[in-house]
Amino acid sequence: MARWIKATGEDEIVNPKNGNDFKLKELQGYVNGLIEIVYLSNELIMVVNEEGMIDGLPLNPLASEIAGHLIAGDVLICKIEEVK
Repeated sequence: MARWIKATGEDEIVNPKNGNDFKLKELQGYVNGLIEIVYLSNELIMVVNEEGMIDGLPLNPLASEIAGHLIAGDVLICKIEEVK
């Protein structure tokens, strides 16, 4: 189970399509592009769009607050073991 936080402020709980772990293409779909991993703790990561700031994606205030620095675009927060 993961948390999909959109730049629009929408916040939704999502699950991997296979019921077990998120695959690369699936992660890219959530962030609309290439992914970058932001480590939030020993257990949690935030998957962000690697080029979100460069591409001028809208800032994501909630994700920025959680990460402690500016984040642009939609993000997915999940447990490290949920990404393969």
